[in-house]
Amino acid sequence: MSKLKLALVLLLAACNVGFAQDVLYSPFDKFDFRNGEYDVVGMCGGKLFTYRNTTDGALLDAYDDSMNKAATVVLDFFPTKIYATKFIAYPDRMVLLYQALESNKVVQYAALLDQRGLLKGKPIELGHIKTSIFGAMKTYYYASVSEDKKKILIYTLDERANGVEMDCKWLDDSLKVVRKAKVNYPSKSMLTKGEVSIANDGTVYVTAYTTTGAENYADDYMILSLPEGSTKFTCSHMNLDGKYATSGYMKIDNVNRRVYFGGFYTNSKNGHYDGVIFAAMNPVSDSFDNFKFIPFDEELINRASEKEKRNPFDNYLPRQLIVKNDGGFVLVAEDTYITTRTNYMPTVGYYSAFYTPYNTSLVKEYHYNDIMALSYNKDGVREWKSFVSKEQYSQEDNGAFGSYAILNSGGSLAFLFNDFNATRSRIQLATIDPTGKTEISSFTPTGNNSPDWLPRAGRQVSSRVLIVPCLSKKQICFAKVAF
Repeated sequence: MSKLKLALVLLLAACNVGFAQDVLYSPFDKFDFRNGEYDVVGMCGGKLFTYRNTTDGALLDAYDDSMNKAATVVLDFFPTKIYATKFIAYPDRMVLLYQALESNKVVQYAALLDQRGLLKGKPIELGHIKTSIFGAMKTYYYASVSEDKKKILIYTLDERANGVEMDCKWLDDSLKVVRKAKVNYPSKSMLTKGEVSIANDGTVYVTAYTTTGAENYADDYMILSLPEGSTKFTCSHMNLDGKYATSGYMKIDNVNRRVYFGGFYTNSKNGHYDGVIFAAMNPVSDSFDNFKFIPFDEELINRASEKEKRNPFDNYLPRQLIVKNDGGFVLVAEDTYITTRTNYMPTVGYYSAFYTPYNTSLVKEYHYNDIMALSYNKDGVREWKSFVSKEQYSQEDNGAFGSYAILNSGGSLAFLFNDFNATRSRIQLATIDPTGKTEISSFTPTGNNSPDWLPRAGRQVSSRVLIVPCLSKKQICFAKVAF
């Protein structure tokens, strides 16, 4: 066990006070990254829970405030072959969703655990689907959880030649199935399914679109609404007005009953990104109260062009949409893309100890570069812009060490990420205050033999605490970062 108090102070414009980061490591446990599973479950019963599935079985580990291990629970009720696990933590219990491969079918289960991680009653079977002759080739069931965690949606969503088909079950937070529905949305054109979210009132929202051109940009984008227990979708079309949506992110505002959409657009079906889409949908009228195309201005283009001179926005992917009290939002996007090359063209990159690119003739390379945050008020007017500069490049690791973890304190945003520009990666911390001012600092947490951090798999478990998995050879631990 080790504790590092950093002498790094961050200025928060909102409250004009500084705070430092405390980093605590849990003890190492046996784990093989190549065939194991891990997750940060969250806080329950005053303890932090994490999950790991190893050759020794599926395990829940409980930690106290100092990251001392308080208990380990064996999830011995799991079938032999399980995957797609998802935990939902409450103050006094946990919900566990998982899929199991049993004979020639995939079964979706839900289990209720008490605050110690012990099973309460028997797991509930929520559905099953027969697999192909090749076995389970994909994730068959999906889950969405409302912001207040009182509504859980288990669903399948399939693209058909004449629309989309959704089969869903609404569960409450005690795993009681309260509604079921099988719904089709017909379309004359082939629809591509997008995000699925469930509101606190149980309404399900699905983004769907039709594509055109070589880049598969959307020439029609819509939000489908399905109230709890309804058997019919209501469709709200975005008026793209001859433009094309390139990507986007949907966010439900449960307080003001709005559904926001933020993303990027282009003026031609195979063109480069030209600006930002700002949209707010009113679920009562099933229409957009506010919808704007906001072109990239010269100031923003000049800043983004500092690294990429030509078409600097084309690789940005929306990651988060943070709704503000005034009805505006902060759109967070990351410059990210994947490339492949032959193994006969070696290049310099960050090679982790967990994968080697020399086992194949083709090498897949993962790029995670700058983070861009854009803040807009309720009228779609940009208040500030902020860029977090980073350049992450790794090979044959599924990008596990790339991207970032985000902490939203309600006043400021903090981004934690690896810096690969060294023989060994180091941890960088960037903060953006409510005015858009950005501070970037480095720190090198010591202890536990300086493991490799996996920020992308981190989770915010309280207003100012991030938990991040860390690896060292065939071991795993978890770092608690308190802001």
